[in-house]
Amino acid sequence: MNLSRRTFISSAALIPVACTSLSYEHGIPVAQPKPLPVIRPPQVGQEWTYVKRNVFDGKTLGVITERIASIASVITIERTSGDGVALPSEIQTSWGMIATDTQWAHLLNFNPSLPLWPEQLSTSWAKQFNTKYSVAGYPGSNLHWQEYMSVQGWEKITVPAGDFIALRFQNLINYESNDPNKVDCIRKETVWFAPQIGRWVAREASGSYQIQGQIGAVILEGSYQWQLTSYK
Repeated sequence: MNLSRRTFISSAALIPVACTSLSYEHGIPVAQPKPLPVIRPPQVGQEWTYVKRNVFDGKTLGVITERIASIASVITIERTSGDGVALPSEIQTSWGMIATDTQWAHLLNFNPSLPLWPEQLSTSWAKQFNTKYSVAGYPGSNLHWQEYMSVQGWEKITVPAGDFIALRFQNLINYESNDPNKVDCIRKETVWFAPQIGRWVAREASGSYQIQGQIGAVILEGSYQWQLTSYK
């Protein structure tokens, strides 16, 4: 399957229809900081706790704590649920470059790795990335992933952990599903990244796909929100 730039743009154009904006996270626009803030470097023991909610009904789906466990050839971020159950770890090849992503229904491994936040903390920055991914447990899979990351602006945002000046950016993703029956798979993410904590303080994601042979019938996936409740 060849996901060309033209294919991505036509698919992304479906987002406003396929992924209705149900967001209830809002920030207050502010001017771009001068000078631009420095991203906090990683250290073992840094920790972030998030509450995950269903955007459709506002129900809490869980609490997840993420903690940097090691910084060596890769950066390992261990994750636990609110009741202390160990969850799959996030792996970064370098600070801000994701190799193993835990934010999906299945664990995804990217090669080459993808940026977690914009390469430049500027309101004019945007870039498209192309990579391949595999689903954990299916090492033979080598699927196409196309992602367009664009900065939306700086905002002051309030979450349970407090007030933050965050860079708001959006990811528009067109990917090849490991289920051959699913086509035109799209995901939209809005992220509020706070450089001073080296992590995002709020994040929202929704997605859609179509069934092979039934083009025109768009199936919506879950729509979720994460908010930072504490960090150290």
